Amino acid sequence: MNNFKILYEDNHIIVVVKPFNVLSQSDNTGDISIMDMIKSYLKEKYNKPGNVYLGLVHRLDRPVGGIMVFAKTSKAAARLSKSFNEHSIVKKYFAIVHGKVDSIGKYVDYIDKDKNGNAFISENGKKAVLEYLLIDYNKKNNCSLVSIDLKTGRHHQIRIQFASRGHYLIGDQRYGVQDKRQICLFSYYLSFTHPVTKEILEFKENPPQEGLWTLFTL
Repeated sequence: MNNFKILYEDNHIIVVVKPFNVLSQSDNTGDISIMDMIKSYLKEKYNKPGNVYLGLVHRLDRPVGGIMVFAKTSKAAARLSKSFNEHSIVKKYFAIVHGKVDSIGKYVDYIDKDKNGNAFISENGKKAVLEYLLIDYNKKNNCSLVSIDLKTGRHHQIRIQFASRGHYLIGDQRYGVQDKRQICLFSYYLSFTHPVTKEILEFKENPPQEGLWTLFTL
């Protein structure tokens, strides 16, 4: 059940790598979430009776893998949530997108979502900003590996911003091509101020070397 990697843990927070296709938190599907996994781990490790507190301060879409931080106390949760809301946390992703993108770019849009959870560009939406660097281009498969510095955290932001410019993420069943492939989006870097000690923490993790990720050297 506890099929996840722990990058850091202390009395206040825990930083883990969420596997692909695992929920960030439980929903009406009843499928196991990374929160469920961590709570089970904490309950067993510390022999805690009853419910275990775990604060969710940000999310990754179900198909997306990568680094996440969770709070082990309500005080840490409140402070981390404030940092995310103020965009003071550095979040970077690797993505493999269709076609060849410019070597460097910045996307600024306004994003809204419909009742079905689909994001779309709209002047009535919330401001969404990201910057990216082209790491490599694979001509044979006509796809680009990019590093994305996510400045805001809007709903499906990376996916819709690239798709709207003709560079949909490979494996994105919602905004790209429904080809049954795993979405190529991974949160590889997270840096933030510790909510209690005020130390600057920095975490890096590469995506699993499988599927299209093997086309590139990270």
